[in-house]
Amino acid sequence: MDEALNTAALLLVAATATLAVLCRDPERQAVALSVFGLALTVLFLVLQAPDVALAQLVVGTALTPLLILLTARKVRRGPAAGGSGGPGERADRGGPEPGTSGRRTRERR
Repeated sequence: MDEALNTAALLLVAATATLAVLCRDPERQAVALSVFGLALTVLFLVLQAPDVALAQLVVGTALTPLLILLTARKVRRGPAAGGSGGPGERADRGGPEPGTSGRRTRERR
């Protein structure tokens, strides 16, 4: 019975790891990573390591996918409006165009 449970847990981990690797969309990848973390938690419980299983449950199933989702949201949304002019600030908010000295030139007709 122990061997069958170990094999089933290992197959579950292998299947969910493959699912996480094959996902291309970051949101789906985060969900797949959460399921993978849950499968690893089950494996650690089967292998009689409850302390490692608890840590995996918190970090691998909850925190890491949450950070991935928040990062994907931030990247898709772009920089915050009304920035301080630091790195990532867009030039069309009053600053000079990239590659110019900032001086205005007259247009000749």
